[in-house]
Amino acid sequence: MFNSLSDRLTATFKNLRGKGRLTEADIDGTVREIRRALLDADVAVSVVRAFVAQVKERALGAEVSESLNPGQQVVKIVNEELVGILGGETRRLNLAKNPPTVIMLAGLQGAGKTTLAGKLAKHLKSEGHTPMLVACDLQRPNAVKQLQINGERAGVPVYAPHPGVSSEFDTPTGDPVAVARDGIAEAKSKLHDVVIVDTAGRLGVDTEMMAQAANIRAAINPDEVLFVIDAMIGQDAVNTAQAFHEGVDFTGVVLSKLDGDARGGAALSVASVTGKPVMFASTGENLDDFEIFHPDRMASRILDMGDVMTLIEQAEKNWDKGEAERMAKKFADQEDFTLDDFLAQMAQIKKMGSMKKLLGMMPGAQISRQQLEQFDERQIDRVEAIVRSMTPHERVAPKIINGSRRARIAKGSGVSVSEVNQMLERFTEAQKMMKKMAAGGGIPGMPGAGKGAARKAKAKGKGKKQQKFGNPAKAAQAELEAKNKKSSAPAGASFGQGANQDFDPSSLNLPAGFEKYLGNK
Repeated sequence: MFNSLSDRLTATFKNLRGKGRLTEADIDGTVREIRRALLDADVAVSVVRAFVAQVKERALGAEVSESLNPGQQVVKIVNEELVGILGGETRRLNLAKNPPTVIMLAGLQGAGKTTLAGKLAKHLKSEGHTPMLVACDLQRPNAVKQLQINGERAGVPVYAPHPGVSSEFDTPTGDPVAVARDGIAEAKSKLHDVVIVDTAGRLGVDTEMMAQAANIRAAINPDEVLFVIDAMIGQDAVNTAQAFHEGVDFTGVVLSKLDGDARGGAALSVASVTGKPVMFASTGENLDDFEIFHPDRMASRILDMGDVMTLIEQAEKNWDKGEAERMAKKFADQEDFTLDDFLAQMAQIKKMGSMKKLLGMMPGAQISRQQLEQFDERQIDRVEAIVRSMTPHERVAPKIINGSRRARIAKGSGVSVSEVNQMLERFTEAQKMMKKMAAGGGIPGMPGAGKGAARKAKAKGKGKKQQKFGNPAKAAQAELEAKNKKSSAPAGASFGQGANQDFDPSSLNLPAGFEKYLGNK
């Protein structure tokens, strides 16, 4: 979504690197490029003006002029201001003290409200809640059916007493206000602690839609009203958001289609213009492509600093702890890394989602974006097919895989022999790296590699006990001999001469008065 903006900002900050001092002209040029990048990204003009003015004021202040690295300080200022216009801090749902918590979704038709209702329900279910969906969109053809399918996929019940319309030629007959009111009563009787109400939208903002949404809000008195907006909407995002803010007074914003290739200005405009925080983001078509919106992490992504925290959270949520413990034990015991282990690790990574998304969260991902965009997700499936075409013995001992075996594996997995050869070569390199890491040598080619083994050898030598004698008399005699040997050795002195040897400093032609430093006053 923010690829173009990120590229422009990254290129701008490159010009500041290595400068020990920034002139006013440097800052003016940087601010000018930031303004152009934001406007090109469809950020609202009023937001751009306020943002650029704040960045310039701080950049010309003491915090940049007095810093050791002014270029990095400017990046830090831009990062902090980006976090500010994105909402400042992460905002969570306000849950009702007396369940159920009622959440109402509002927005234009096509923004993704119905799909997002299923995603939000699944997200809340994973956190231990018992949500229920209420179908109040009785105007869009098959909207009720779509919500029922999403509820079934998420494992969440759907309250849909009215089927809605099945064609654009049908006349809507149901009362969405009554459906919403009855849905709340149904949730209370079935002891659901969260109710998500899906409402109707329009192709554009009109009085009829706003009146219906306002009536539903008045009838159910929701704890949260979430405004769902298409992240690809562009400059019109501000007008739409202000109209809904005045019509239904929403409490939070949800960005849908954040995985699109549009410029993404809506994300940077809505929170700043309306004063309402962005709470969630929809990042794909699957029900799992849903995440809590963190302004600081989004700002880091835009500035190509990565999003390691989200990466860690996804790993903790999807990674099998038993499998992780098994691999850790193998490393500790320095056992061989086999193709079965390789297959298990690939399965764990696939559970975390798209590889492109995971790699895009790494710091500096914009530098290799071209390679990232050319990355084929199906390559992982092909590698898995190659490994699964091997016998159990071949997975444990890949060295036995000769030419005929490779041909059989290639035929079984539907790839060429050269692809099998490449996979085995990469696995051999990975196996060597795993062995070196298990031995404490670190990753080959990285700073500090081999220090672990050296520390182990040192510790091993340190732990050796000195020789002890069983006879106390022999031990005392050995200690006395060691002391006599030490005292009989000549003590060191200046210029390598023994302390007991006669030495005449005048023979060295030293400056006058220098003798006192040699002990001769």
